[in-house]
Amino acid sequence: MTNVNSSCGQGFVLVGFSDWPHLELTLFAFISVSYSLTLLGNAAIIALSRRDPRLHSPMYFFLSHLSFLDLCYTTSTVPQLLVNLSGWDRTISYGGCVAQLFIFLSLASTECLLLVVMAFDRYAAVCRPLHYTAIMRPQLCHALAISSWVGGFTNSLIQTGLAMAMPLCGHRLNHFFCEMPAFLKLACEDTGGTEAKMFVARAIILVFPAALILGSYAHIAKAVLKVKSVAGRRKAFGTCGSHLVVVSLFYGSGIYTYFQPKGSYSDSGGKFAALFYTIIIPMFNPLIYSLRNKDVKEALLKALGRGRDSG
Repeated sequence: MTNVNSSCGQGFVLVGFSDWPHLELTLFAFISVSYSLTLLGNAAIIALSRRDPRLHSPMYFFLSHLSFLDLCYTTSTVPQLLVNLSGWDRTISYGGCVAQLFIFLSLASTECLLLVVMAFDRYAAVCRPLHYTAIMRPQLCHALAISSWVGGFTNSLIQTGLAMAMPLCGHRLNHFFCEMPAFLKLACEDTGGTEAKMFVARAIILVFPAALILGSYAHIAKAVLKVKSVAGRRKAFGTCGSHLVVVSLFYGSGIYTYFQPKGSYSDSGGKFAALFYTIIIPMFNPLIYSLRNKDVKEALLKALGRGRDSG
């Protein structure tokens, strides 16, 4: 078999959903609509967070970062998928595949860390309300956001470097974009050592943050249960419920995909799981936050000219 690492001029064929040709037209239409809604919804969250004074708080500062991440996250994969589904071109160059692998991992890793930061913000708001402003000062918020981006890109650089060091055989990548689990299946030799190193990197970026988030919400639950007012409890849970839904969807699908051994990884299952966290979750994130959040809904109504004049 040919070792494709030796020639950057050789690319890959993305199999995508060509195994189910009867689904391709339906998927093309669904993904086109979903991608449009993702762009619209996340762009609206960013615009509202910058425009409306009521949303100039740490929570919405981090939410605008999440929305920007989701915009980049989907754009790194969906245009390629739409071209693939249309049947125009199912190939990707070696350099393009490496770039897509690096960018996708960077954005996904950054989101893992950003969700931890958002959990810390909710912990401070619920458990330390009197000190919240002092704790979540602008300098700390910017430092936490920058740290998330730097940590995400560093993790991706490590994993992508490990992947590129492996000799690869074959050119058919059984996925709709260059994702690590499918990429590893092209390896010519035993990848046990590389997978062990990647497992550590994934545990740091997935399991450790998930444990921190669970710890934060355990403290939040204890604090909320001490609130005597039913209305107070409802408000406290409301501020955290949307974030917890996003965390559950994102980490659940990510752990399912990235913590399967190479031998038990299902190509079909991997593709549909990837559809979920590259398209469905970014599309629903703005809806989850806006429908459960009074401030966002009022800001949106005001922007559309139907809200009451705040002045």
